Formats: sequence, C-alpha cells, structure tokens
Amino acid sequence: MATIIDKRNLPSRHVTEGPARAPHRSYLYAMGLTKEQIHQPLVGVASCWNEAAPCNISLMRQAQVVKRGVAAAQGTPREFCTISVTDGLAMGHEGMRASLASREVIADSVELTMRGHAYDALVGLAGCDKSLPGMMMAMLRLNLPSIFIYGGSILPGSFRGQAVTAQDMFEAVGRHSVGLLSDDDLDELEQIACPSAGACGAQFTANTMAAVSEAIGLALPYSAGAPAPYEIRDKFCMAAGQQVMDLVARNIRPRDIVTLKALENAATVVAATGGSTNAALHLPAMANEAGIKFDMFDVAEIFKRTPYIADLKPGGRYVAKDMFEAGGVPLLMKTLLESGYLHGDCLTVTGRTIAENMASVRWNADQDVVRLASDPISPTGGVVVLKGNLAPDGAIVKVAGLKNQTFSGPARCFDCEEDCFEAVSNRSYEEGDVLVIRYEGPKGGPGMREMLSTTAALYGQGVGDKVALITDGRFSGATRGFCIGHVGPEAAVGGAIALIRDGDLITIDAITGRLDVALSDEELASRRQAWSARPSVVRSGAVWKFAQAVGPARYGAITHPGAAEDQA
Repeated sequence: MATIIDKRNLPSRHVTEGPARAPHRSYLYAMGLTKEQIHQPLVGVASCWNEAAPCNISLMRQAQVVKRGVAAAQGTPREFCTISVTDGLAMGHEGMRASLASREVIADSVELTMRGHAYDALVGLAGCDKSLPGMMMAMLRLNLPSIFIYGGSILPGSFRGQAVTAQDMFEAVGRHSVGLLSDDDLDELEQIACPSAGACGAQFTANTMAAVSEAIGLALPYSAGAPAPYEIRDKFCMAAGQQVMDLVARNIRPRDIVTLKALENAATVVAATGGSTNAALHLPAMANEAGIKFDMFDVAEIFKRTPYIADLKPGGRYVAKDMFEAGGVPLLMKTLLESGYLHGDCLTVTGRTIAENMASVRWNADQDVVRLASDPISPTGGVVVLKGNLAPDGAIVKVAGLKNQTFSGPARCFDCEEDCFEAVSNRSYEEGDVLVIRYEGPKGGPGMREMLSTTAALYGQGVGDKVALITDGRFSGATRGFCIGHVGPEAAVGGAIALIRDGDLITIDAITGRLDVALSDEELASRRQAWSARPSVVRSGAVWKFAQAVGPARYGAITHPGAAEDQA
C-alpha cells in the first residue's frame, strides 16, 4: 500500500498549499490535474528524449511507464525533457565541442526545472554518454529523493555472421582508407551496424556510466543492463516510479547514498569491466556535486587494486546484452563483494545496502562473460592513470585488451584533431611515432573533444599497436590501442604538452604509471618562457561560457564549486 505523505515539509508546498497559492493551483487545474493530484507530492520525470540518435529515442515511452509507477504510489508525475548531444554524431567535427558542455547544461536545466517548479522528487532517464553523468549530477546537486534509469543499450548488428557495434563502423573507415574494405562493404555495414534503439552496445561511456549508476546506488539492481528494446525495461521503469515515492516517505536522498565509499564502489566496477576512461572525468564531477573530494588520482588508486573480470568490448568479446543475460551488473558486483573489493554497507535507492541487495544473487557458472574476482582476466583494472613530467596533473589510458603496456617513440605534434586525422587518413606517419594532439582540453578545445575518428582509423589501418597517441582531449569509450587522454595541465594553460616539439622522445609506461618526455626541467622551463597562449577558436555562445568556467580534467572538468561550498 502507498504511504500517505504529508506535504508540509516538501518543496511543492510552496506551489500547492494554502490560499496564497490559488493562482499557482489554477495553472495545474488547467492541465487537467485533480484536487487530489495537486495535493500529492509532485515528482519530476526528466528524460533526455530526442530524435537525434537511437540512444534516446525510447526514453519518452519509458518515461510514460515511470509516470504510471509514480501515480500508482500516490504521487503526481510531471514530465519534462532536457537536451542530449550524441557523441556518435558529434564525433570528428566541430560538433564535438558541444559534447562535454552538454553534461553541464543537462545538470543545470534539470536543476532549474526542479527548483523553479518546487518538485519533491526526481526520476531521471538518460541514454547517451554525457546525459548519464549529467542527470546523476543534477540529482546530487538538488539532493531530493531520486532514482536514475538508463534507457538501455542497443542490440548488436550482424555483418556476415559477425556481431558488430558502432566501434566497428568507426574502424571500418580506417580499413576503407587503406583498401581493406570496399565501398559496397562499407555501405552494407553502415546499414546494419545499429539495428535497434539504445546506446552503443559495448562497454563504452554510456554502458560504463550505466554500470556506475547501479554500483553507486542511484539505480535499481539489474536496471542498467537490460537493452532498450527488451520489454523487461517496463518493469524497471514502473518499479522506479513506485520506489521514488518510498524514498520521499523515508526522506532518503542522493547524498545519503553517494558517499566516498559509494564512489569507490563505482570506480571499482568501472575498472572491473574495463570501462571507459571518461569515468575518471565523470566520477570526480559527481563527487563535486556531493561535496566530496575525489579526483582522478583517487580513481587511479581504485583502478590499481581492482581485478579486470568482465570480458567486454572494446577490449574483449562481449557486449552489454550478453552481460545482462549472464546476470547483469549484480553478478559482477556479487563476486567483487565476496572477494572484498566493494563496500557492502553503502545505502542504495532500494532502501537497502549493497550487501542486502546482493544477498539473493547467485553465481552463474554457465557463462564466461564475467569471471570470478579470484580468477580475473588480469589482476588490475582495465584503466590506468599516468603521471610524469609530461602530465604532472595526470593522464589516463585504457589497457583492457592491450598486449603491450609500454611504448616509446618520437613525437609528431598536431594542434587540433582535424590535422591529425588528415595525416592518419593520408598515412603520413611512421610506425613507432607518438602522435600528439593538443589544444583540445576542457578550456583550450574548448570542450575536450573525443578522438574516436582518429584512433579508430589507426586501428582500422592495422597500426593500433604500432603507434601511440596522446592528447589533452578525451577518447571515446570505444577507443582501443595505446591512446592516452586527459593529459594535464592542458596545452591552453601552458602544460608540458604545449611545449613538445616534433622528434622529442616520449615514453609511456602503463605498468609503472609514467608518462614522460625526454627533456630536462631546465629545457621545459626555457620553452615555457617562450610559449604564449593561443586565442580561443570559440568567441561566444554556450561553449565559450563553458570554457570560461571549466576547471582541469583532474577534478572532473567542473564548472561550479559544488556542494562543499553549499555546506560551508
């Protein structure tokens, strides 16, 4: 039975209660609400629905089921949408400057809608890379009872008997450029690679952050894994709508759930799945919203001690659908918990702890997607943070599926991604080179663009393990090969990456966690004196505003002081 909730201590009392709010209530009556509905808790149901890409196309339908769940538990759902920039379409051109900035716009717009209308709780649905952390950041910023729902992953395509994903499409461009794939084959592949609604199907950024939503406690168990077309998603959406009302009744809020221990759990699951390097950007940003200090080096410590146990693409064999059918995120969390890698006492949106949620989960021995934590694919996580004279503030590389974890070679420098992509397309590089793409950081890009078009082209040309690439920008979760991102300080503020010249010897060692250039401190200081900042390529608009406020990648590329200031 639903609990009758007294609104006298809820935000919506400012809109619905007392004679002075008669004008406000008249607006609600205009939309067909009954008196009973007006005096129930008002629950925002926010989605990133749009027609830009398959990631978000199913979110509006799922939101309707959430609303039925809220209503069934005697709440009044109020649906609204926010934006989402889909990286697959923004990749490789100026549109990618909008991607990371969109995370902030999503968080800001959800915050403003919720605050402006005095809603009491939030159920947030998101489907593409930046929309997942953006929605969870809004939940933590508002600190109202909240539940996160992932829209689900896409089903894999089938190309002549082989399962394919968006990753294969980007790599196909590289194969096509060197004559390994015909025009007709490329045309056939692009028509079948993405056969359904849902976000990119492997352990790229969307599925990584979806796993985070369960691990951190903001999503219902199993909800992150079900593919978008699966009807079981309706059960999760209905349950989320009902459960958020229980959170309202019990006054359980996101900052009760997202503690330092919960962030460590999230980083553990990222490492265990060989997840996207972008998690090292988004977890610190989420921590900022909760008033918790947790930067890229804190994430790195978790990565160092976590076994890599999920055999997922891009480094492995399987996609999100396979993991869900094997037992989902709870299967992975169960073995991590039993081996001592998770904090079992963290609260979740079920109202129970991680350990209590995992109590009924049984190991599935009839699958090979997830290994036991005691028998890992490799003893340390699939992502490594590097530090050295080239990256005093850190850099990050995904090593899941990487055979060799050391590389040394001469620098080949480019001041934007387009120039590097052109060089790669024309094969004007040498095996053994370290390609350097700079002035692509959060401030200097601006927007910290992803480099999937370039990295995938290299892999498609068959040289993914024969050249390395470093950048102060980002990589897609689909990136594989020796690719180092988030180099800090970034070039735009005079970081060492701005001072490198063609031919300088760069050494990468993911085993010891080092990224160095063979230059003395004196030589770097001399070059820094001669360096001057470049004017931004963006002079106005939303991306310009983002560049004015954004901080270093190490701290999540955040744009405001976070909850620590609110609590001061």
